[in-house]
Amino acid sequence: MRRRPRRLRYAVPSGFYRFERRGGGALEGYGEGEFIQLRDEFGNVWRGHAERAGGDCIRYRFRDGEGNTVSGISDRYGILLRDEHGNVWRGFLG
Repeated sequence: MRRRPRRLRYAVPSGFYRFERRGGGALEGYGEGEFIQLRDEFGNVWRGHAERAGGDCIRYRFRDGEGNTVSGISDRYGILLRDEHGNVWRGFLG
């Protein structure tokens, strides 16, 4: 009897991420499972990870080479991030 591989119920989805800031600016990049790499409009690379926070929620944390951080959470409607300066980034996984 052949066994079918189980689908990971708690896995984080992979794909293309795009975030936009209200005053202008964008972060975009690709994520594979928990690990995500984004690039902003200035060419800075942001590396981070995603972890399941229960239910449909996923928590995101990113850091660039200069030590700046962006973190946030998503639900089934979109992703909301905030940096240490109070800027809000809204985005989606496509």
